[in-house]
Amino acid sequence: MERKDNKENQIYAADIVSIREAQLRIAPYIHRTPVLTSTSLDFIAGKQLFFKCECFQKGGAFKIRGASNAVFSLEDGQAAKGVVTHSSGNHAAAVSLAAKLRRIPAYIVIPKNAPKCKVENVKRYGGQVIWSEATIQSRETVARKVQQETGAVLIHPFNDKNIISGQGTISLELLEQAPGIDTIVVPISGGGLISGAEGRIITLPETDTIADGLRAFLGELTWPVVRDLVDDIITVDDVEIIEAMRLCYEILKVAVEPSGAVGLAAVLSQRFKQSAAWNESSKIGIILSGGNVDLGVLWESFHR
Repeated sequence: MERKDNKENQIYAADIVSIREAQLRIAPYIHRTPVLTSTSLDFIAGKQLFFKCECFQKGGAFKIRGASNAVFSLEDGQAAKGVVTHSSGNHAAAVSLAAKLRRIPAYIVIPKNAPKCKVENVKRYGGQVIWSEATIQSRETVARKVQQETGAVLIHPFNDKNIISGQGTISLELLEQAPGIDTIVVPISGGGLISGAEGRIITLPETDTIADGLRAFLGELTWPVVRDLVDDIITVDDVEIIEAMRLCYEILKVAVEPSGAVGLAAVLSQRFKQSAAWNESSKIGIILSGGNVDLGVLWESFHR
């Protein structure tokens, strides 16, 4: 179901009804991930922090929420020929897993620069890997070709209503688990996650970054949500991301991938402290969006 907001009568791709429907649909296929707290990190941040640990999710990232909602929303006739998607990693693995759970084929277009650990996840879940060049244009072209050849249904990594509604279930869970939260900090790539979780966000828009999971662009469905409903956007650099990864590992005892650490990196940044959000926030929810980090990359990052 679409949401019609009062901002110039804009219609958005997801609303609370579609998100609650998604929550019921995907419940058998996902984990209800824990929310962790740390007095040490609260002291460092100067705020009370609540970490939604999607790094403990099936497939190692939040993406299974949207993928399972999209896959299990298909009619049997649609699903029979399988699904196709393109992704640099976590969405690819999530679609592979969701397709495996529904017992249908999954054709996964992956750029040649994708992290090895994420490619292995796709293979582990039975997805058929088709390689593309690193550009979004190449990914989309190859995916369309596979779709034409197989008749599979295209599941876009973020520009899809069912994906957006599925990702939005994170916020429902987080607010149920920590109802006093006044700000939610979310990493942005294609915008599927933030479009289901309106709030102040932290993002890293650059493509030349350790945060490989953020190498994407906002889609037609996600951009209006970010444009109209997100209160603030703060950028962080690789040094800040690596420090946030280290703090998660040393204090929370949780290994997160670079993209997953962006939220904490932003909350600890001077840019956040200088923003309007700082004075308006006291209890901050941070979504640790994934934990699929190559151990070699993790080691190298900590020793830079």
